[in-house]
Amino acid sequence: MSAAPQAWGVQYTLVLPSEDAARAAAAELSGMGHRLTAVRVHDHYRFVPSSFWYGKPSMDPELEGWWQVFSLAVHSGYERMALEPFFRSERIRVADVARAHAGFQQGFSEGHAATLEEAFQRDGLVHEQAGADVTLPSPLPEDPARPPAGPPWKCVEVGEPAMLVQAVVAVAERMYGSSEDAPDAVGWLLDEEFAFGEPYGSAGEFLGDLADAVAHQGTCTDTTVEAVPFLMELVCDDSVAPGSRLVLLGNLLRLAASGPAAEVSLADRITALGDAWEESAAEYLTRRAIGREPPRLLSRWEDESDAVRFALAALAALCGSRDHRARSGLAVLPAPAGSSRADVVSLVSALLSGDREGLVPTLDRLASWSPRVAEEAAGPNVDLQSLGLASLPGLVLEDVTSGIVPEPDLP
Repeated sequence: MSAAPQAWGVQYTLVLPSEDAARAAAAELSGMGHRLTAVRVHDHYRFVPSSFWYGKPSMDPELEGWWQVFSLAVHSGYERMALEPFFRSERIRVADVARAHAGFQQGFSEGHAATLEEAFQRDGLVHEQAGADVTLPSPLPEDPARPPAGPPWKCVEVGEPAMLVQAVVAVAERMYGSSEDAPDAVGWLLDEEFAFGEPYGSAGEFLGDLADAVAHQGTCTDTTVEAVPFLMELVCDDSVAPGSRLVLLGNLLRLAASGPAAEVSLADRITALGDAWEESAAEYLTRRAIGREPPRLLSRWEDESDAVRFALAALAALCGSRDHRARSGLAVLPAPAGSSRADVVSLVSALLSGDREGLVPTLDRLASWSPRVAEEAAGPNVDLQSLGLASLPGLVLEDVTSGIVPEPDLP
């Protein structure tokens, strides 16, 4: 007989404008069955003499004087993956509690309940329900049914890692000559230590290192802006295998959407603070640098595979391009009615044409089968245009990467 699954815990963090609001939110969370709930002034440890943070300036001065709620919910009887649809509904529910008290949900963390309970910081503890579990519905909710995918894309090869590295280095040498003249994100490719280093075991591993060098953990910086022309040159270089070019194009999609993605994730915070959204300088300059390139990329439309064309149309949409090739070409891509691809094509089309009204039914259809879109769309403070832009890279890449053929494993 198999052992029962270990209880799983989720710790939520809420930020509220006052102690009274924090205590009211904490009481609601306790009423939802959360086992431990604590209320502390924001950056509490800055005021504790024994703390490393004592007397140090706030890392988030905008929240000076605000309060935080930390709450641990425990769930028993099921494996973690079976709980995912329920957890999504709980994240939406907890965010609603924060908004109802003029605050926002700052984040959450997960782990085995026993570990989280032992590590829970009890300073400011206001509610404790020893051994309490959140009541789970029976049956548990399930992910919505997903429409059938579109027809398979023509497969594209990523190429052997050694050949890919050679092609990428050749482009770097052609553009910059030496590591001294290359952007920081590119210079390592021309460094002597790299040339004599261990060979890569897969093209994906190398492309992952390149993506991290351009935007560490996906964060745009000045280095990212400087590297955009290099990435564009790789996407247009026929010596780079088509599958690898598609991966690179996917990286550009994510970078172009970094500003809208941040706006969506911070929508409740922005509203609670009474601020207006403003993307960072690096996000803006990255998007603008990428936005100069769609005409060049789209000039290759007739020579590209359908999967690449789909990604190119999405990139044009993210950059605010109104290029007729993307709009007309999008209409003839294989996306039969009723398929998930047809819904994503509708999103690209609405963004390309600037059809804000058309975004509403399009995002509703996507939210009916995409849990990620549904969760983000549940926030009343989220701008629909930004949601469409933020969602686009993941939806497109989930589709087109199914046609990428990885290189065979090395012996």
